[in-house]
Amino acid sequence: MPRPSRRSLAFDAALVVVFGTVLLAWAANTGADLVRDSTDGIGPLFRATQTGSVIAAAALAVLAWAPLILRRRYPLGALWVVTAAAVLTPHDARRLVFYACVIAAYSAAAYSPYRVATLASLPVLVLTVAGDTDGVMVSPSTPVPNQYVPLLILVPLLMATVGLRTWMLRADESRARMAVLEHERAEEMRRAAEQERARIARELHDVVTHNVSMMVIQTGAARSVMTSAPDQAREALLAAEAGGRAAMAELRHAIGLLTMDTDDGTTVDLAPQPGIDQLESLVARVRQTGVPVALNLTDVPPDVPSGIGLAAYRVVQEALTNMVKHATGASAAVTVSHDAGRLRVEITDTGGSPSESAATGNGRGLTGLRERLAVYDGTLHTGRRLTGGYRVTALIPLALVETA
Repeated sequence: MPRPSRRSLAFDAALVVVFGTVLLAWAANTGADLVRDSTDGIGPLFRATQTGSVIAAAALAVLAWAPLILRRRYPLGALWVVTAAAVLTPHDARRLVFYACVIAAYSAAAYSPYRVATLASLPVLVLTVAGDTDGVMVSPSTPVPNQYVPLLILVPLLMATVGLRTWMLRADESRARMAVLEHERAEEMRRAAEQERARIARELHDVVTHNVSMMVIQTGAARSVMTSAPDQAREALLAAEAGGRAAMAELRHAIGLLTMDTDDGTTVDLAPQPGIDQLESLVARVRQTGVPVALNLTDVPPDVPSGIGLAAYRVVQEALTNMVKHATGASAAVTVSHDAGRLRVEITDTGGSPSESAATGNGRGLTGLRERLAVYDGTLHTGRRLTGGYRVTALIPLALVETA
């Protein structure tokens, strides 16, 4: 049991002192009257018997009421001590310990963690004080016999206390379950936020890496032919400008995923996510850098889900970006087909020499693609070709989507 507070100890001590003092005064007066009636006025015998009666009453009062100071810390022990005091108390002086029995029974039912021992001890206490209790009632003219008074007081009190204790325990269990559910929900929200941040990080990586790489290559080409071929330099700069605008549009879209509402309460206008139908424009931007890229779409269903279409688009984008960075002078081929219930995306190149920006890669692009494809039970395979160059193959199941 937890240690009670000082306020609780002070209250229990005051309760014991007040009730003990009142009942001791009652016992002293009652004992004196009983002895006076039985001595027929003999002085020495009267004084000796009166003194013994007061001492016995004081001992029983201390035995019954003193343990109640610790009734919150040791409720079952206090109940047993009070029960023992009730057993030792004569029937005509049961009022001396009866109220202590009521408080001890309530304390055990309300505070004791030993439910079985408490429920077994309470009937013993009730039977102990339910005998010939002539001293319990104040008025002998009551229509209820005195031996039933403890039952009428203790039994409803104990039933109400046990019911209250059961309700409190269930309330504590409900609060504990709610705390666990709140913790689990907070963990789910944290994991969802982490997954969303990872997804947005992949989006930003794909957008920035591809478009900035294209812009670097185009501006480098424009710089190299600026004096000898101004027209080609101008076309390269226009292509770099177009790539920059495309990058800004996709960046605004990705940032819009983080903040859907603006400060003035208006909603951000988000463009649709790119998909397989945007591969033509993606390949065209790469071709503007002077890299020959062939695109072949074979039996691609028109109702590919947007998420799978975006994943296929990002695979092609990342593969072409890596080819431009690591295989300068190579040509590429992009093939998107549908066979055996799967969407197959394959990008191959003929190989080349790495560019100056190849050293800036960190390998997170392919890792992000694998995580993106894993959402749709897709796989990503990468490796060198026997004839030279590099191959990137993504397989995304479509059978579940078609069945649905």
